[in-house]
Amino acid sequence: MHTSFTAADWAVLGLYIALLALAGWLSTKRGLASRDDYFLAGHHAPTWLVAVSVLSTVQSAATFLGAPDSSYRGNFTYLSGVIGALLAAWIVAQVLIPRFYALGVTTVYELLETRFDARARRAAALMYLVGRILASGARLYLAAIAVSMILFLDVSAPHIAMAAFVLLLFGLVFTFMGGLQSIIWSDLVQVVLYVGAALVVAVYLWQLIPLDLAQAVDALRHAPGGDKLTVIDWTPSLSAPFGIFAVLTGVTLLNVGSSGLDQDITQRLIACRDAKQGNAALYLANWVSLPVIALFLLIGALLHLYYAGGHGPAGTFQGEKVTVFMHFILTELPPGLRGLVTVGVIAAAAINSGLISMASVLVNDLYRPWSEARGSHGEAHYVRAGRVASVLLGLALFGMAILSYYWQHYSDASLLEFVLGVMAFAYSGLIGVYGVALFTARGSSASAIAAFAAGFLAVLAFQPYVIDIVGLPAALRGIAFPWQLVAGTMVAALVCAAAPGKGVARGATSG
Repeated sequence: MHTSFTAADWAVLGLYIALLALAGWLSTKRGLASRDDYFLAGHHAPTWLVAVSVLSTVQSAATFLGAPDSSYRGNFTYLSGVIGALLAAWIVAQVLIPRFYALGVTTVYELLETRFDARARRAAALMYLVGRILASGARLYLAAIAVSMILFLDVSAPHIAMAAFVLLLFGLVFTFMGGLQSIIWSDLVQVVLYVGAALVVAVYLWQLIPLDLAQAVDALRHAPGGDKLTVIDWTPSLSAPFGIFAVLTGVTLLNVGSSGLDQDITQRLIACRDAKQGNAALYLANWVSLPVIALFLLIGALLHLYYAGGHGPAGTFQGEKVTVFMHFILTELPPGLRGLVTVGVIAAAAINSGLISMASVLVNDLYRPWSEARGSHGEAHYVRAGRVASVLLGLALFGMAILSYYWQHYSDASLLEFVLGVMAFAYSGLIGVYGVALFTARGSSASAIAAFAAGFLAVLAFQPYVIDIVGLPAALRGIAFPWQLVAGTMVAALVCAAAPGKGVARGATSG
């Protein structure tokens, strides 16, 4: 068994860094004359490239490490989440993206200013920043697991911190290099690498399992924990995160928040030439995600056959389940190939997309209005402000990655559930407020601000550490994150709609 990087592995890693640098340099030869160039790629991003960038951002380390972990522990029900993603894509394409283009926004939160006032826009921006720090910090933690195992062969807290810092530096370099234009081209390189790496692992892993296809399918169908090839779970359970009823409700809401109200994804969709291209990019990204997710779930199933089926060394995998995929990469793959697959892990772990979207919101929704009230500045000033914001936000992500190490171990959630679950904190308030703002004449700036807080607190009440500290009913502990999001969204919508409102602004309803 191989337990450390060789010169061949480090050479592959070095080549990856050089390739990313070349992609970033080539993408920025046009220069950055304005904030639209920096934050929206000057609205010149091709549809297919935006779709790839969206795919890269949505999948990331959560899919690379989380999906194999999910099918290794359980089954293929995570794949049914694509149903919710496609439903959400239709909603976002019909309701939100046309409005964003009609208003000519740089961030999605400008829409609330047309419906309520600038205070509501700032509150939405702050809610997004809090939520994105939680979500991107959790993804940084997942990526740090991989890098920690590469460098130190363990996942201790100090080593997670060092690995997270290394990844943060990579993210800052590519954010500084050329803004969104640089990032979406580097996303293309990263998608090719991590999907290619996954294909290599799947083929290599299959060669190690002494079963034919029929025997493998039978072993997975009759695994001790139940049928591991189950895709749709029809059981009406509040504890099943990917049961079909959770998919049609909470997972759909999660994807509405991700695709339409989260600047991390929506920034790419409004970087196209028009709303039609933005919608096409969103649909394409969701359809392409289907075989990508299936590939990573297949790897988890093969890992189950390899370790739990007694075909691997010593019969079973004895380490932490969260690291089973990385354990296989570092101990069973040959030199050179191990470096290639590790590059795929790091490619999936890139955090530069989160940094550029958060910087966009911090500068355009919060800093720019404050700055312009005190004097005018040129476009170059806001490009520099975006870079400074990226550094500050990167440090916040670093802190969240360290917190995630303790949070995930305390909750004992799978990697996938943990990363998706933290997104509910911000999305509950955003979905509830936007639902009221777009489809009713009720609500005010004050009730919207209260709704953001109410949605956040509603999701917080379901967290194990809060249940233990406050003494809430233990039954809340087992409720899966999609249902937490449903509850939080309902609470936020009710709070927002409590104020009578002054009617729906024209800009918020016309497409």
